[in-house]
Amino acid sequence: MREVDDELRRDQALDFWRRYGRWLIAAIVLGLGAFAGFLFWQNQQGKAAERQGEQLQTAFDDLGAGKPDASAKTLAELAQSRSDGYRAAARFTQADIALRKNDLKGAAQQFAAVAGDQSMAKPFRDLALIRQTSAEFDALKPDVVVSRLRGLAIAGNPYFGSASELVAIAYLKQGRRDLAGQLFGQIAASEQVPPSIRQRAVQMAGVLNAGATGGTGNGETGGNEKAKQ
Repeated sequence: MREVDDELRRDQALDFWRRYGRWLIAAIVLGLGAFAGFLFWQNQQGKAAERQGEQLQTAFDDLGAGKPDASAKTLAELAQSRSDGYRAAARFTQADIALRKNDLKGAAQQFAAVAGDQSMAKPFRDLALIRQTSAEFDALKPDVVVSRLRGLAIAGNPYFGSASELVAIAYLKQGRRDLAGQLFGQIAASEQVPPSIRQRAVQMAGVLNAGATGGTGNGETGGNEKAKQ
């Protein structure tokens, strides 16, 4: 019986191989081909990233050497990179070059390109939106500034200091001194905010609070004087 069972299993195995053997081989070959393709793609990605890193460094070197035209060509190429990091770095650098030339409109356009690129990581887009708003600030209505940045002017946000400072100034332009004072106070109290922004916030919070107190004091003094008269 055992010999019969063994023979039956061999026949079944041969029958299975005759039916599906070629498909199994094809599947294995395709799997190995896909794996080899992935390894090749990964290798190419690594080489591309290394090449783009060298290009970015060359652009920085050209800028440092006073060769803006040479760097402009490299940055324009990197601005089309598939890598978020290199694409953002190129755009930010192009914008900074425009700012050096006092070309606020050109800088804002570069920042806007990053802010509106949904394929970019959110931290890049948030920073670009803040810097775009800063470049356009004098030409924007205060309510536009508040609308753009209010969602970033929240304690705990990585860009809380920069976003909140712009929103607070916009509040001042709207005549909403109470909201501006509160926001400057929050910035001044935060230890996560860069020292330069925090120092300005301390000064502004002091001025706004002093102004409010001074106004009340003057009003009370005036009332007392009238009562005495």
